[in-house]
Amino acid sequence: MTNQPLNLFSQLRVFSLLLVLSLCLGCGAKKMLDGFMGAGVDNSIPPSELVDFSETTRLENLWSEDVGKGSDELFIKLVPALLNDKIFTADTRGNISALYADTGKSVWNKNSDLSITGGPGADENLVVVGTSEGEVLSLSSDTGDEIWRSKVSSEILSSPKESDGVVVIRTIDGKIFALDATTGERLWIYDRTVPALTLRGTSTPVIANGLIIAGFDGGRVTALELKTGKLIWETKVAVSRGRSELERMVDIDAQPLIVGDAIYITTFQANVSALSLENGQVLWQRDISSYAELGADATNLYVTDDIGNVWALDRFSGTSIWKQEKLTHRQVTGPAILGERVIVGDFEGYIHWLDKTTGEISARKQIDNAPILSQPIVSNDILFAYSSGGTLSAYTYFGLERTELPAETIVEEELTPIVEEVIEAEESKTEISQVQEKIEEPEEESSLFGSFIDIFTGDEEEEEE
Repeated sequence: MTNQPLNLFSQLRVFSLLLVLSLCLGCGAKKMLDGFMGAGVDNSIPPSELVDFSETTRLENLWSEDVGKGSDELFIKLVPALLNDKIFTADTRGNISALYADTGKSVWNKNSDLSITGGPGADENLVVVGTSEGEVLSLSSDTGDEIWRSKVSSEILSSPKESDGVVVIRTIDGKIFALDATTGERLWIYDRTVPALTLRGTSTPVIANGLIIAGFDGGRVTALELKTGKLIWETKVAVSRGRSELERMVDIDAQPLIVGDAIYITTFQANVSALSLENGQVLWQRDISSYAELGADATNLYVTDDIGNVWALDRFSGTSIWKQEKLTHRQVTGPAILGERVIVGDFEGYIHWLDKTTGEISARKQIDNAPILSQPIVSNDILFAYSSGGTLSAYTYFGLERTELPAETIVEEELTPIVEEVIEAEESKTEISQVQEKIEEPEEESSLFGSFIDIFTGDEEEEEE
């Protein structure tokens, strides 16, 4: 006879027995009941404590502004959009703002009265946002005046993109819509099946070389022709494994990163992949689970994994350069790159600045008490961080390495022992001659120490015979 799971009646009997025990025996039985029912037990791993570090970066806050309600305590990545000298933001209560990027001064602010969940996206003429009801709103990037509205099939959780007169919208039901940038009219639709269980989020498509590169739930990456929606290539970068729907989740939630002729993709519970932009061929893969956006420079790829480790990988092979493990379980954002620093945000509103060569923490600043959910962005040597509480801050930095100290400071440090020795010699006249003999030893014909003695004695340096 095979063992069968407890039927409903048996489970009720067990529950009743434990309930009686809890009433009769007090807190000891209550703990057992909590363990059985899963109540009162926090199994989550606590976030890493903030550690002390050697500060090698001085941060300069250029400006900070309250630009709305942010994501209003919802786990939604509302990423600011940069366009020339302006930065655009949106919050979940419908406020859309334009600010000057160098000063933070307001250009315009509009209240759309919409539940914004995606965007903003911006181009030379338009600012576009998406809503929880599948509405697409387009405003003038110069004035904030409404241009058009359109409707798609479901909620929009990613930023709209525009190129060559086409606005690209990704919805949570697996569809990509192409809209006319002038009128908002629908041009074409691409549709994929969505798995039964997915992460709360969608990957923002990117546009390059007339192609739309999009990652989907289920671990697939596609390249579509921008004007027609024709499928150019498709690559499966992750394979589902496990017996439960949760174990089989291999979602691509982060925006693909294109550098040169390569595409970089992160996949939850799978890997980081490098693909050929031309044909989708896999160039390399690393077994690192991630749902955060990527950062890159000329040689390295920077990754935040699903528990908060920050990695530097060789961009051409995927081999590890360094790994920062002191930010685990702090819900760390994807990395941004500014000069010689790698910057990430966390759930307590901190931005952490890491040395790009070693991965060591070099500075830390809290911009808000609310979490930072979206990857910081960089433009014109300025870093912009946007909290879920609606605080937008602009920073730059200066290195504090010893080589950058003023030259006179270094010289002063080197000469201090010599000056002290000269002063002692002046106070004890009987020892001056011994000090002079020490200076005039034939190691060097003249020395810095000797020049100081001349100042105090008034004697001219004698030529050696």
